[in-house]
Amino acid sequence: MTSTALERLNQAGLELPTPPGVGGAYVQTKQIGDILYVSGQVAAGADGLVATGKVGGEVDFDTGFKCAQQCALNLLAQVQAAVGDLDKVKQVIKLTVFVAAVPDYIEPQKVANGASELINQVLGDAGAHCRSAFGVAVLPLDSPVEVEAILQV
Repeated sequence: MTSTALERLNQAGLELPTPPGVGGAYVQTKQIGDILYVSGQVAAGADGLVATGKVGGEVDFDTGFKCAQQCALNLLAQVQAAVGDLDKVKQVIKLTVFVAAVPDYIEPQKVANGASELINQVLGDAGAHCRSAFGVAVLPLDSPVEVEAILQV
């Protein structure tokens, strides 16, 4: 028997957080046909941001990686809220990962793996995706990482 996305999440010792609310004049998700767009999710957990600052500066790689994982958990929580069941995800089409980093930090793609690996682990084959990873000057609330997605549901 194939395990469900939530079972795989629980097997990894994780659980979906309450979907974060919006921080501005936008919606968290927008579905057009079978395509679901998920707004950027910062690295906020139940107790606030996992960390603040820039990767390669006050935020080390491991913490940045954990921030990317938290962003992915928040993203999955938004998907669950939008469609009612993570197993309705047919395919993650694309993740875009923004990493707030010091100017000479050249490996945002490695931080982004925190989000990609978690999505792949939870969604299995449906989680395989295209991705872009960018180093940027600053993100909302001084989050080190933000992740947005396009999915087919």
